[in-house]
Amino acid sequence: MRALVMHLRVPSFHLETTTAILLRRTKLTETSLILTWLTRDFGRLKTVAKGARSRKSQFAGVVDLFFACEISYVRSARSDLHALREVHLLETHSEIRFDYRRLALASYFAELLELVTEAEHALPELYDLLQRALGFLNANPASKRALLHFEKELVTHLGIQQVDIPPATALARAYHTLPRSRLAVAQGLS
Repeated sequence: MRALVMHLRVPSFHLETTTAILLRRTKLTETSLILTWLTRDFGRLKTVAKGARSRKSQFAGVVDLFFACEISYVRSARSDLHALREVHLLETHSEIRFDYRRLALASYFAELLELVTEAEHALPELYDLLQRALGFLNANPASKRALLHFEKELVTHLGIQQVDIPPATALARAYHTLPRSRLAVAQGLS
């Protein structure tokens, strides 16, 4: 008598690991979050952190805005929403949270990078730019000079700088808009 052997296809899970900065947190369910990251190796990507909103979550205290982390996730075959598996905190940029102007400027930088980046298109120089900007804001007061420097560096990296046109104008022309927060942030800075 022959033995019946069934071969089941078991999906293989490949864990991706990269350094990342958290740009946005969005509630998905009562216990889960969608996290938007700017990563060094994979560009802007979204992950689901299941159970992240519960008190006993492994993600408690390590998934907050502007935190720099090493993340591991499983890539989804069906969508651009991947499953977050591990987070190792590298830098909190804690001083940004204690000053409204620093927080507003860091938020503008995050919004601007979400606007100008494509999902899962790696641009390590933009990751490095954000990392430097957050490090600066963590150690220094927010200033109009910091805002203008970030925009100037950004248009240079994107290849859209134009002679005699301010970087903000070049960004607005190339992307048909700027984050709404820019005007208020710029007015609040000296």
